[in-house]
Amino acid sequence: MEAMPFAPLKIISIGNQNELGMKIDSLITARRKKVLLNSGRPAFKVPGYDADSYLVPFECQRFSTGEGKAVINKSIRGSDLYIIADTTNYSNTYKMRGCNSCMSPDDYFMDIKRVIMACGGHPRRITVIMPYLYEGRQHVRINNESLDCAQALQELAAMGTDTIITFDAHDSRVQNAIPTISFENLFTSYQFISAFLKNNPGIKADKNHLMIISPDEGGMRRAVYYASLLGVDMGMFYKRRDYSRLVDGIHPVVSIEFLGNDVYGKDVVIVDDMIASGRTVFETAKELRKRNAGKIIICATFGLFSNGADNLDEAYRQQVFDEIYTTNLCYCPDIIKNKNYYHNVDLSSYISLVINTLNHDISLSGIMDASQKIKKLLADRN
Repeated sequence: MEAMPFAPLKIISIGNQNELGMKIDSLITARRKKVLLNSGRPAFKVPGYDADSYLVPFECQRFSTGEGKAVINKSIRGSDLYIIADTTNYSNTYKMRGCNSCMSPDDYFMDIKRVIMACGGHPRRITVIMPYLYEGRQHVRINNESLDCAQALQELAAMGTDTIITFDAHDSRVQNAIPTISFENLFTSYQFISAFLKNNPGIKADKNHLMIISPDEGGMRRAVYYASLLGVDMGMFYKRRDYSRLVDGIHPVVSIEFLGNDVYGKDVVIVDDMIASGRTVFETAKELRKRNAGKIIICATFGLFSNGADNLDEAYRQQVFDEIYTTNLCYCPDIIKNKNYYHNVDLSSYISLVINTLNHDISLSGIMDASQKIKKLLADRN
C-alpha cells in the first residue's frame, strides 16, 4: 500500500477464461478489498483500484475460413495490461469450413498477437504471462531446423511487450534472444514440496529416507535445487542413445545409467518440467522400481498428457509410480483430474501475487525466493 500502482490494472485471459484467469482475478480482487478494509483508503488515487473485476471482455472471432481477429470490448488506454495465455489448452475449439478444429499452440500464440494489435499501443505497459513457454522445447538449433521459441519472443518484443513471464522454462537461456526486455522465469518448487509433503505425512524429508531424481541430464539443475532446499541427496539417469538411426522419430536408447547414491528403500521424487507422452518419467520410475525404491512420486509442472489417460492407468496398475503431481498452469481434463493417483497443484494464488506486486511496480525478488518458505514448512512439519 506504500507503493503507488504503475497504472490501472487490466487482465485478459486467453485460452483458460473459465479457470485460471478467473481464479487470479478473484484473488486479486479479494486481496485488495481486504487491504483497503483493514487500512482505509490509500494515499494514491488510481481509478478502479478496488474494482469488482480486472478482467477485460474480449473476443477472438473466427470467420468460416478459419481466419480470425481480436476485438477488445472495453477501454484499456493507459492501463497496466497482463495477457495470460494457456497455449496448450486443446479443449477450446473453433469452426472452420463447418468442422470443429481444436485450438493449437500456434492458434493461441496468434491470438496473443491479435490482442496486442487490438490494443493499438494504448496500454502504458504490456506483460505477457505464458506459463508454458510457447515452443519452449524448440529453443536451440542443432541441424538445419527452425528456432521457434527465440523467433516468437522477438515477435512479442517487436510488438511492444515489456515483460514476458513463464514458469519452469525448458531452457531459460532462450531469453538471450530478447536482451532488452524483461524475461521472468518463475519456479514452482515451494508449491510442489508443500503439496506432496501435505499428502504424505509419513514421508521423512531427510537424506536417509528421501531422494530427488532427475530423469535426464537436462533436468539436473532443477533436481539439484529441490535437493538443496530439502537437504537430501539427488540422483540422475543418463541415457546413452544411438544417434546413427531413428525409431518412431527418436534416437533409440542403448543403455540407461544411474548417477547417484543407492535408492534402496528410499522414497523418491522425480522432478521434470513436463509430462507429454509420459515415456521419460515412466522409464525413470521403472528403473527406480528395479532398484527397490520406496514410494515413487512424479512432479511435473506441465501435465500435457498427450497420450491421454490410458497409459497413466496402465503404469499405475503395474505399480510403476504411486502419485503424479502437475499444476493448473495448463489445461488438464477431468478424466485425469479425477484419478485417485493424480493431484493438481494450484498456482493461481502465486500468479495473482506476481501480478499485484508488478502492478505496484515492486521487485519480484522478495516472492521468487522460496528457500525461507520451504525451511519454515520443514520446521513446522518436524
